[in-house]
Amino acid sequence: MTSSSKPVIIIGAGMAGLACATWLHRAGRAVLVLEAADAAGGRVRTDVTPEGFRLDRGFQVMLTNYPEARRIFDYDALNLKAFRSGAVIRLPDGRETTLQNPLQRPLAAFTALVSPIGSLSDKLRIISLVRHLLKYTPEELIARPATDTLSFLQRYGWSEQMINTFFKPFFGGVFLDRELTTASNFFEFVFQQFVTGEAAVPALGMQQLPEQLASRLPAGTVRLNSAVAGIVDGTQVRLSTGQVLEASAVVLATDGLTALRLLAGRSGNADDTVSTPAASFPTAARITTCTYFATPGGHSPGRNDKLLRLNAAPGSLAHNVAFPADVSGAYAPAGRALVSVSTHGERSLSEAEIIAKLREELAAWFGPAARDWEHLRSYRIPAALPVYLAGHPAQQPLKLAENLYRCGDWAAYPSLNAALATGREVAEALITA
Repeated sequence: MTSSSKPVIIIGAGMAGLACATWLHRAGRAVLVLEAADAAGGRVRTDVTPEGFRLDRGFQVMLTNYPEARRIFDYDALNLKAFRSGAVIRLPDGRETTLQNPLQRPLAAFTALVSPIGSLSDKLRIISLVRHLLKYTPEELIARPATDTLSFLQRYGWSEQMINTFFKPFFGGVFLDRELTTASNFFEFVFQQFVTGEAAVPALGMQQLPEQLASRLPAGTVRLNSAVAGIVDGTQVRLSTGQVLEASAVVLATDGLTALRLLAGRSGNADDTVSTPAASFPTAARITTCTYFATPGGHSPGRNDKLLRLNAAPGSLAHNVAFPADVSGAYAPAGRALVSVSTHGERSLSEAEIIAKLREELAAWFGPAARDWEHLRSYRIPAALPVYLAGHPAQQPLKLAENLYRCGDWAAYPSLNAALATGREVAEALITA
């Protein structure tokens, strides 16, 4: 087999690996994607229960103005269903307030002086930030110098009340980081995306994203249940079965910890070693648990308003609550409502203890009937998002050695956009090599 006839082997059929494969295939390059799991998607997966509920593995949305998403996906084929821009916020005293379009139409959302969210000065600062961020491209924002998000908000002049009742519940849920230690350049990037686009899901669940990309590849390109044990050298991959596959190049489209493990056993010439330090393989991750309940009957506790519920009460287990079937009816069988509850961070509670505590919190929020909601499934995701702090580069080097590359948000910043972008950039580097 000549070098030109060998495929580029991509390890991992998550969003980055599939994006890389898509661009390589479009350029006429042979590709083989190896995936250890039973389906493509990585962290973007949807399970369908026997009753017909569609359960995304963790509460996820796609921001429709992501530059890379617009570049690679067919939005019409995905049949995207959008959440309304806004949120219902449960305040620490148990009251609720609804913010309609707080980012896309900030003046309309915050006009009422009786609003318990923010002062007039706070509301005017939202408008100021929107106008400021719209002067930049997304790429320029993510490249800006950064502090932590909380310090950025405080220096911008927002009150602690505004930070605690809006920014922490909203962006703490986006970042899986209630304390807002995430880098402020990423906050600015995400803020702009919410202003200029919508938060949406494919009608049949988030797994439609990887499935659309995989469906464009030739049959047999994505090999499932194919765990990789190690990289023999720059052009060989060893499977857990012992089989060795030859490649023209190898792309690591995995998380940082898996990439380090695969590289640890790598052999080859002394002059062909990976020079990139281990510090550039981030392994710290945000943890989240997503718990799904189903309600009896077709009445949705979300009142079919398509708004996310945010919990501003400190110390609560439930951070945010969503009703996916209100956004897309395909998420639940006819006559049933689906409830998605997100809990962030490490918890010492067992699954049964988390469910019991959530029932009590939800009963205080949505009424005593919540104690009887049917528990469908819980997903604990220990590596939901890479930790991205001030001082982290917006992108790590993607070429590790001759014929060896990596891609994924673990090599950049924590978002679908970064996963898709790094996949494309690696493909472009291979095409022009």
